[in-house]
Amino acid sequence: MSTDRYFLLGNPVSHSKSPFIHTTFAEATAQSLLYATRLCPLDDFAGQVQQLWQEGCLGMNVTVPFKEQAPALCQVLSPRVALAGAANTLYLRDGKVCCDNTDGIGMMQDILVNLGWQVAAKRVLVLGAGGAVRGVLQPLLQARPREVVVANRTAARAEALADVFAQTAAEQDCQIRGCGFTDVGDQSFDLIINGTSASLQGELPPLPASVVASTTAVYDMMYGAEPTPFLHWAEQLGAERGQDGLGMLVEQAAEAFALWRGIRPQTAPVIEALRQTLLASKA
Repeated sequence: MSTDRYFLLGNPVSHSKSPFIHTTFAEATAQSLLYATRLCPLDDFAGQVQQLWQEGCLGMNVTVPFKEQAPALCQVLSPRVALAGAANTLYLRDGKVCCDNTDGIGMMQDILVNLGWQVAAKRVLVLGAGGAVRGVLQPLLQARPREVVVANRTAARAEALADVFAQTAAEQDCQIRGCGFTDVGDQSFDLIINGTSASLQGELPPLPASVVASTTAVYDMMYGAEPTPFLHWAEQLGAERGQDGLGMLVEQAAEAFALWRGIRPQTAPVIEALRQTLLASKA
């Protein structure tokens, strides 16, 4: 390949905004590269990864449902990946296949810097226990919240995930526990993060209304042309503010781009351009 090539691997993948994001990053930083999507068969993720390396690909992003399969294909795992068991960024370094997870860094950059929300000493409720949540818990805990409750439809999965991150939480003087949606308690939370995609299909977790107070901030990792059903639900319960995950999408991409190219692009113009594109699509 004469031009450096990077790919996003997933199933489905055609809807992804990543090609636009990385192409814009490349133009802004004067980097010569091509970024494309690759639809992977559900039963041959490893084969697709190996084929792309053989074709001269220099790096890959990984999206659903393959993030938890990716670490097994790498020789060097970042501490984030080793803890979370999920990776979204693959790259070559010193002849070895390396991987990292930039989701959590991207989310916290959006929450703490772009939005200016406070996390330190706050009570945080995280919904879901899949790969998306696995990837964000360590950076979230490193922001030193007072308490993190991981709630999931299957309580055992949330409990197991809390156990994985118990040591990290203790190092930050934070309490963490896992439970079912109906067992979160009747206290309100300062921040609620939705790491499930259920609301996009119109399903909302059976949470008590008491989790939302007039001071609660709500963050949905999903995004769309309009506020997600989860954000609508929180607004109806009187949440102070809400934000979708478009900023997280761009920020995690910027972290991956920096791993690949050694330069972190500016994200604000790309977030704004994507937002305008989404708004135009519903007009």
